Amino acid sequence: MEMMWVCADFPLIVFLFVGSISILILFPNPVLLCHGGGGGTTSSFSRRRNDISADMPIDSDVFRVPPGYNAPQQVHITQGDHAGKGVIVSWITPDEPGSHSVVYWAEGSTVDTQSAEAIVLTYNYFNYTSGFIHHCTIPDLEFDTKYYYEIGIGNTTRQFWFTTPPKSGPDVPYTFGLIGDLGQTYDSNRTLTHYELNPAKGQTVLFVGDLSYADDYPFHDNTRWDTWGRFTERSAAYQPWIWTAGNHEIDFAPDLGERIPFKPYTHRYHVPFEASDSTTPFWYSIKRASAYIIVMASYSAFGKYTPQYRWLINELPKVNRSETPWLIVLMHSPMYNSYIHHYMEGETMRVMYEPYFVKHKVDVVFAGHVHAYERSERVSNIAYNITNSECSPISDPSAPVYITIGDGGNQEGLATGMTEPQPAYSAYREASFGHGIFDIKNRTHGYFSWYRNQDGYAVEADSVWLTNRYWAVERGSSSSIASM
Repeated sequence: MEMMWVCADFPLIVFLFVGSISILILFPNPVLLCHGGGGGTTSSFSRRRNDISADMPIDSDVFRVPPGYNAPQQVHITQGDHAGKGVIVSWITPDEPGSHSVVYWAEGSTVDTQSAEAIVLTYNYFNYTSGFIHHCTIPDLEFDTKYYYEIGIGNTTRQFWFTTPPKSGPDVPYTFGLIGDLGQTYDSNRTLTHYELNPAKGQTVLFVGDLSYADDYPFHDNTRWDTWGRFTERSAAYQPWIWTAGNHEIDFAPDLGERIPFKPYTHRYHVPFEASDSTTPFWYSIKRASAYIIVMASYSAFGKYTPQYRWLINELPKVNRSETPWLIVLMHSPMYNSYIHHYMEGETMRVMYEPYFVKHKVDVVFAGHVHAYERSERVSNIAYNITNSECSPISDPSAPVYITIGDGGNQEGLATGMTEPQPAYSAYREASFGHGIFDIKNRTHGYFSWYRNQDGYAVEADSVWLTNRYWAVERGSSSSIASM
């Protein structure tokens, strides 16, 4: 007798071969066999069945072009170096290059203004020609200081501001916002508004990929990159957004003659990848306050010996947990996901890198891709070696918490289908649009909260205290706070 198993979402099919007779056995609930039951909470929150994600009209005020000839638009900032003393200011002028300069000064400073020069890029994509894309790195700023900056010429000059992070240190508090898979729908606007008005006051957005969804429009309509840039300017011009590339940034369309992946994204959104010895903007690291943030690329080669692999295994040992105790990883495709949509798409990356995450005690991994919210227990699945049967996630105090936050509100709608029963590694899951806040308190404790768009700005739909893997576990914290 021979037997063959086919294990997928559902159903589980077993073929028995007895001589010349084939017997098919159908198990309707294979998740119980493949993953084990006894999971956490699946939210019972009720939403309207027709609560779809409709695009905002192209003439919506959130897409409004700033007044004046060649006025700078789509202004956004991100960190400009590894340590947090630099800022990259980016903007587009639609008609001509205009001024290349950023004029800036510290609040309350008696010193004259300073200026820095931008590089200017353009690109063509199918039948679209971009405006003039400026990227200006302002170096050597003071920590924990509010700066004003101006771009443009004459009566089209526009002024914005940002605050640099405090100098890195083990007990420096800092608050991050978490947004992913945003798009430009009414739900996208609700997500951004909820984040802006959240009394927790995020200081920097960790964005886990899938920005404009321009590739979902006919001919990868790149004007939708422009509308998205104007839409997000109200936040991204005032606080850094830390970028992660998702699948909707690939924009690979050989049928349109576009054979260079990530062309619009890499022209429009610059990151300080060279400061962390990366060779590409798709993976890099930064320090910010008490956090060390590693950005990974789900859609670039990541197998053994690839550039991303070599970079990461060299990067993780560099993290000084006495300076930046919180080790955060951003990626687009989640490693742990109990939704049917994109189920197990992150499995190859999980098999490749989860042992390193456990070894180096990564605190939390944030991902997007799945248009819903999910938080895992601290689990690992690294014991399997082909010859044993140890292939299920187990509780592991050295493992990160995995949080999927791909619920920004894009036009593709929510991922409502879930594997059943809820697997044991899943602590909480809900198919609603929203955003997250990660509030680092000190070297041992941080507080994560998730907010659904339908609630009041201060209402937490899910929350958990996180204990730092290095300090609270390795060094034996005596705190009585109930946490993971």
